[in-house]
Amino acid sequence: MQFVDVKTDIAFKKVFGNEQHKEILIGLLNAVLDLQGDKQIKDVTLKNPWQAPDLPMLKETILDIKALDHRGITFIVEMQIKDNPCFDKRALYYTAKAYTTQINKGDDYPKLNQVIFIGILDFNSFDGEHYLTRHLILNKETLQQELRDFEFNFIELRKFNKQEAELESIVEKWIYFIKNAGNLTIIPKSAEAIPELKEAYTQATMNTWSQEELDVYEYWQIRDAADRYSTEEKVEKGRAEGKREGKIEVARNLKAAGLAAEVIMQSTGLSREEIEGLKA
Repeated sequence: MQFVDVKTDIAFKKVFGNEQHKEILIGLLNAVLDLQGDKQIKDVTLKNPWQAPDLPMLKETILDIKALDHRGITFIVEMQIKDNPCFDKRALYYTAKAYTTQINKGDDYPKLNQVIFIGILDFNSFDGEHYLTRHLILNKETLQQELRDFEFNFIELRKFNKQEAELESIVEKWIYFIKNAGNLTIIPKSAEAIPELKEAYTQATMNTWSQEELDVYEYWQIRDAADRYSTEEKVEKGRAEGKREGKIEVARNLKAAGLAAEVIMQSTGLSREEIEGLKA
């Protein structure tokens, strides 16, 4: 048995945006948001992931998953492989757009309902060791959540390193699926007791995909790999440039203090020509 890599764009949308198996998305949402009892999501309506701008010159957005539950709450679920330093702003933009497009000119504001964003990231974005973080708008003085309509949840896959035997909660089993499905050959025992999760593994099995779907999947894998390599190359280049700029600044200060070129060369690793070319 071979599974697709669920982190790939087409695989993520096929598994979690499946109209015939909406229980998969519902199971993920209930697990990530820790919804219990009467608060659990019972049903969702999958919406067109394309968000049209109000004016032609404004930016359009294409989401991975957009859904509406029975209470009118909008859920946006985004899988992001490529490290994007502006992903936080992108999440804010997507959420604000989904919020404002709920009403038209002249409609009453009470018609606006909550929008919950879930970002699943294959890179580290926030400080700390927690792989699942929840971001709310709180009153600074009382720490009360009085503005409730925006909520952001982020799963950082690289901070999640548990093996199957270590999985405890349902949300951990879902995250394990998203991160590791592409490397597995059988449905883990940890998923057997969770029907929605077991179905997610079934939908991620390659032999349930058509040849056309597999061709598109292979294309996305190649593209994602190229994007990832390009991003990592840029990050490394940026780090190298940053280190060099730091050395130049140190050399400039040492030169201004009157130290000999030989001393500055030993301290910074710069060449004599580079040091002599610096302006004090």
